[in-house]
Amino acid sequence: MNPIYDIIIIGGGPIGIACGLEAKKAGLSYLILEKGCLVNSLYNYPANMTFFSTSERIEIGGIPFVSNNVKPTRSEALEYYRRVAVSNRLLIHLQEKVLKIVPVEEGAGKHFDVISSAGSYGAGHVILATGFYDLPVLLDIPGEELPKVTHYYKEPHFYAMQKVAVVGASNSAVDAALETWRKGAEVTMVIRGEGIGQRVKYWVKPDIENRIKEGSIAAYMHSSLLAIREKEIDIQTPEGLKTLPNDYVIALTGYQPGFDFLRQAGVRLSDDPTLEPQYDRDSMESNVKHLYLAGVVCGGMNTHSWFIENSRVHAIQIVEHIMKNRY
Repeated sequence: MNPIYDIIIIGGGPIGIACGLEAKKAGLSYLILEKGCLVNSLYNYPANMTFFSTSERIEIGGIPFVSNNVKPTRSEALEYYRRVAVSNRLLIHLQEKVLKIVPVEEGAGKHFDVISSAGSYGAGHVILATGFYDLPVLLDIPGEELPKVTHYYKEPHFYAMQKVAVVGASNSAVDAALETWRKGAEVTMVIRGEGIGQRVKYWVKPDIENRIKEGSIAAYMHSSLLAIREKEIDIQTPEGLKTLPNDYVIALTGYQPGFDFLRQAGVRLSDDPTLEPQYDRDSMESNVKHLYLAGVVCGGMNTHSWFIENSRVHAIQIVEHIMKNRY
C-alpha cells in the first residue's frame, strides 16, 4: 500500500512552494507534484518580463527576495523561487502530471488517492495550486491550428523582419508588440476593445500608445481576427473586413484554469461565466472536505483577481485549518 501523506500539493509554482514551506514548518508530511519544471508558469513568461509587483510583495515563507531594481525580472524570480525550494529541501516531484484525484472511504477515515503519470499516492488532504497559465483561451477561428500561431510569447528575435499580428491588449500583448517591433518586425495589433488595457504596466502604456499614434505599430480597435492562412489574415474592423499579409500570429487572449480537472476532483463551479470554484474564504477548503484551493485557481475566469502577492497567505490559512482540525 502506498504511504499516505498528510498533504499532497498539486502545482509547484510560488503558491505551491509556499504551501510546502508551511506544511514543513508545521511538521506535516507533504509532497509537491508539478507537471512541468519548477515554477513552470513563470518559466513560460516572456524572457524579458518585469513584474508589476515589487520583490517584497512576492516573497513567500518570510524569506527575503532581493532584486537589483524595485520591480524584479523573470530571471530574478526564477532564481529566488529555485533557491527557496532547494535551500529548504522541499519534497518536489517535477515533470509528473497529476491525472486524477479519487476520494477513498475506509471505515471512519477518509483519504485521497492521487494518481499521477508516475504512480499513485495517498493523501489525507490535497491542495490544488494549479494556477491558470497552461490553458490558453482559444479564438476558435479557421487556421488557429497552423504552426505560425502561438498563444505564448517568449522572446523577440525569432520575429525579426517578419509580418506579425499580435492579438490582445494586455501586458503580455503589449510586451510582444513592442519587443518584436524593436527587433525589426512589422507589427499589427488586433484589439477587441477601445484601446490598450487599463491594467497594462504604467511605465509601458505610454510607450505602446505613442508607437500606435505615430504609426510605427498598426492597431485595429474594436476588431477581431476572423481567419488565419499561411500568408495572410482576415480582420473584422468597424470599417469592414481587412485582409493583410502575415507571417506569424501571437494570440495573447488570456488563459484559464483546468476546469475539467476541478470538476473531476468534485469541486463545484459557479453557474455564471466566471466559473468560480466553490471554497470557504477563511480556510480555503472547497466543497470537497479536505480538498483545498490556493492561488489564482480560486478566481476561475477572473484571472486578474488573485496574484502571488494577495494569495500567498492561502498557504498559512490552509495549514492552520488542517492543524486545527487534525486532532
